[in-house]
Amino acid sequence: MIVLESLRKSFGGSAVLRGLSLEIPDGQNTVIIGPSGSGKSVTLKLIVRLLEPDAGRVTVDGVDVADLDREELAALRGKIGYVFQFAALFDSMTVAENIRLGLVKRGYDEVTIRDRIEESLEVVELSGSQDKLPAELSGGMRKRVGIARAIALKPRYILYDEPTTGLDPVTAAVMDQLMIRTRDLGVTGLVVTHDMRSAFSVGDRLAMLHEGAIRQTGTAGEMQASHDPVVREFIEGRPQRVALEPPARRSVG
Repeated sequence: MIVLESLRKSFGGSAVLRGLSLEIPDGQNTVIIGPSGSGKSVTLKLIVRLLEPDAGRVTVDGVDVADLDREELAALRGKIGYVFQFAALFDSMTVAENIRLGLVKRGYDEVTIRDRIEESLEVVELSGSQDKLPAELSGGMRKRVGIARAIALKPRYILYDEPTTGLDPVTAAVMDQLMIRTRDLGVTGLVVTHDMRSAFSVGDRLAMLHEGAIRQTGTAGEMQASHDPVVREFIEGRPQRVALEPPARRSVG
C-alpha cells in the first residue's frame, strides 16, 4: 500500500499541496481528479522522490521513502512503473529499444528481455511494432508503448500521469481498457486526470484534490451522488461560482 500523509509542497512561495493525505489500497485503480495545476502530477513525483516534500511523508509498503539511500531508492523505483503524460520515449530509439532500457538496467538476460518486450507489447496490442520509431506512431500508440515499458518490469504499482490527455475519444477508451487490464493483472494503479469520463471508467476509487488537499473520496457512484458543491461542479464540468459585484453606476450629463 502507498500512504501519503500530510504532504505539503510549495514552488516559489506558492503553495501547491497543503496537507494532502491519501491511502492507495492494493489491487485497485485509485484516481486523483482535480483541475489542471492542482498538484496531481506533483503528487506522483513525490511518491518516487523525483521531488521532495516540504513536509509530510510518503510510505510504500510500510517504508518511508525519505529514509531510502540511493540503492534503496533505485530498488523502490524498480517496483513502481511510471507512465508519463507525453510517453517520454527516446525519439532516436525503436519501440523495443525504449522498452529494453529499463530491463537492461535491472540486469535481465537477453532471453528474458526479448520475452518481456514481446509480452508487454502484446498486452497493449502493439505486437509487431518493435522496430518502429516513435515518430512513426500516433500519440495514442506512443502512450501505449509507455504502458508497455512500465509493465515489462512487472511492477507492483503503476503511476499514470494524465494518460488520456490529447487523445480522441476512441483512443482514450482504449487507454482506459489497458489501465483496467493492467489492474486485472494484479498491478495497483494510481491515475491522475481531469478527464471525468476516464476517471469513472477506470477508477475503483476516486479522490478529488482541491486547494492542495483531498476534498472527498469515494466510488464513482458516491462521487456522482455527492452533495458537496465543489465536487459536483467539477465532475459535472460546471464553472465554479464567482461572486460578481454589479458595475458602478455612471452619471450621465
